[in-house]
Amino acid sequence: MRYKIVKETKPTLKTFGKYKAKTVYNGEVETNQIIEEVAKRMGISEGGVLGVMLGLSSVISSHLRNGDKVRLERWGLMKLEIESDKVDRPEQFRAKKHIRGVRLHFLPESEKGRPELYQDITFEKERNR
Repeated sequence: MRYKIVKETKPTLKTFGKYKAKTVYNGEVETNQIIEEVAKRMGISEGGVLGVMLGLSSVISSHLRNGDKVRLERWGLMKLEIESDKVDRPEQFRAKKHIRGVRLHFLPESEKGRPELYQDITFEKERNR
């Protein structure tokens, strides 16, 4: 993975003014490219891959919205988490006022706490352009 060093610019953070590594991405892979690659690897039609992807997306989204965690073998666990403001007492909490949003959390499958997804990653500082 490539990274660059950037200065924290959010004054509200304790780390304001300090430096951190930030990922530099190579690009973005879109649905059509994924479909083509999977179809080639599996020896099936691109239409078949698209159909499975759409079905999988629909089923997973439905389960997540209904409050389920979704575990996909050899991939990981997905779950929705509520982000909310904090209040001093439980009776003060109002969902419409204090819930800021929902985030999708993905936890890669791991063996003994070592996700295979992270294995063999090397880090390379981006050269200044």
